[in-house]
Amino acid sequence: MEHWIRVEPNVKIYVNDINPLGSRTILFVHGWPANHQMFEYQYNQLVPMGYRCIGMDMRGFGNSDKPLGRYDYNRLADDIRCVIGALGLQDITLGGHSTGGAVAIRYMARHQGYGVSKLALFASAAPSLIQRPGFPYGTTREAIEQIIQATYVDRPKMLYDFGEIFFYQKVSQPFSDWFFQLGLEAASWSTIAVSKAWLEEELFNDFPRIQVPTLILHGVHDQVCFFPLAEAQHQGIRNSVLIPFENSGHGLFYDERDKFNLELSRFAK
Repeated sequence: MEHWIRVEPNVKIYVNDINPLGSRTILFVHGWPANHQMFEYQYNQLVPMGYRCIGMDMRGFGNSDKPLGRYDYNRLADDIRCVIGALGLQDITLGGHSTGGAVAIRYMARHQGYGVSKLALFASAAPSLIQRPGFPYGTTREAIEQIIQATYVDRPKMLYDFGEIFFYQKVSQPFSDWFFQLGLEAASWSTIAVSKAWLEEELFNDFPRIQVPTLILHGVHDQVCFFPLAEAQHQGIRNSVLIPFENSGHGLFYDERDKFNLELSRFAK
């Protein structure tokens, strides 16, 4: 069931509500620069188990509206609040990949985890995607600035290069082409705006405000959100469990999809 949920007077968020009668609900928040379709290998396994899987496209991505303006984590977290409120969701698992995981963390802190009983973080870009004083574990500011500049100059080439470091396991060329296309469905300005947000956003102070059980799944070979970020999440979030994925990169949801789906289903049960 498809919905377009109004989050501002002229902005609607696209939501694909799969199996609305499922007994347990997982709301998926995708990573940059893809959209909800990146989780299709979760939907196809979890729905037959009886789960209600809801995939939302963040503003600027996929089928959602693509306004100019704010793409900071507060705005994106507020969009999640609108989705949860509009669908009347309660006692759900909120799962986010990469930037989507960072936004999910901000949601838990900013909106007191409204409607959420469990949090799942997949290769999350938290507490900071870039290195900061006292936190040397992220990528460099210069690397992100290069991504931003490459998006201005040749966005398809930037997306292609990003896809080359995304997965640890070898993927087929048709799969690679499909994943590349997900990034092209975003607006160029939202792709840039979220990239710029990485330079400003940090979530160190958000961690202590998470009051629900938290599952952290992270690839050991992640070349985007390095594994020490997961260790920092585990250290900073009470009642969290960290499960390393020894044969995965940033795209652990596909690199080790059977393990991923098993761990997520166990957690959300």
